[in-house]
Amino acid sequence: MPWRSLLQNSGETLVSPWVGGKDLRAGSRHWFIAGVPPREPGWVKFSLDGRHARFVGTCDPQPDVLHHKVTGYLVGDRIVSSAIRVDPDPRKIVEHSERVYLIDPGLDRFVLVSAGRVSEDGPLVFRQQEMPLGPEGEVLTAFLDQKASVADVRGVSPALDAAFRMEVWQRAEAEKRRLELEERRRKEEEQRQLEERRRQITERLGDGAGRREMAQVDFAAAARAALAIGGAEYLDHRTAARRNEMVVKFRLNGRRFECTCALNLGIIDAGICLTAHYDDPDFEEGTKGDNLFSLESLPGVIRQAEREGKLVVFRHVD
Repeated sequence: MPWRSLLQNSGETLVSPWVGGKDLRAGSRHWFIAGVPPREPGWVKFSLDGRHARFVGTCDPQPDVLHHKVTGYLVGDRIVSSAIRVDPDPRKIVEHSERVYLIDPGLDRFVLVSAGRVSEDGPLVFRQQEMPLGPEGEVLTAFLDQKASVADVRGVSPALDAAFRMEVWQRAEAEKRRLELEERRRKEEEQRQLEERRRQITERLGDGAGRREMAQVDFAAAARAALAIGGAEYLDHRTAARRNEMVVKFRLNGRRFECTCALNLGIIDAGICLTAHYDDPDFEEGTKGDNLFSLESLPGVIRQAEREGKLVVFRHVD
């Protein structure tokens, strides 16, 4: 290049695409952007002063300043070059495409476009839509018809086929993410409603109905509250062998006990002897009285049996 061509004329301006940064390049020339840069990427005019360029204003695109032309098909903002000859994995679109800046809005899928650069190592900038090669319309129809392949469409180039498969994969991934997001939101809403219900029930743990409702949502919280009524300390619980039954461990007077109760906190197996051995008009001799008590009343029964020296423990925990 003659050295005189590198000299800058006084008052020279330059129209160029700008996509960010403080550098401005055109061919082999390079300037630093001084002052206030453009507000957003686009085609802009700069005034040149030595090694510095100053933003003047926006302007219409001038695709003729774009060289190093690349032709191909856009997938989002990335171009699959017509020069491609491999069969790329659609999941690896970044490896087989390049980002294009300042793309005209409103472009349909699978239109042939061209892009170029203002310098050899500069970013690709959209130039224009090119004349179609022929099968683009049929490929778009195949995409809209949810087809997985365009093998039955004649004249499809490797680049167009790669673009189609990439679009199909991205659509499937977008649908997958949409369903995952819906499922996450559904679970979050269920959890929110559950927490709200729990909060409301927690406010009513002081009454038996509230504790029994809480047992359906958080059995541990309900059991803890029920045992506290009788002065016992909840330790743990697990599901029993039979459905809708829980085995509960608790501490009373420094000693650990275990019982089985229903989800309504009614005692099924107290773990201690509650058989009636006395004359009582309500019970026959030998009647098992476990189910006459609840998790709230069981600690009191144990205390009474201890005081009377009649406590017989069947389910030893200590």
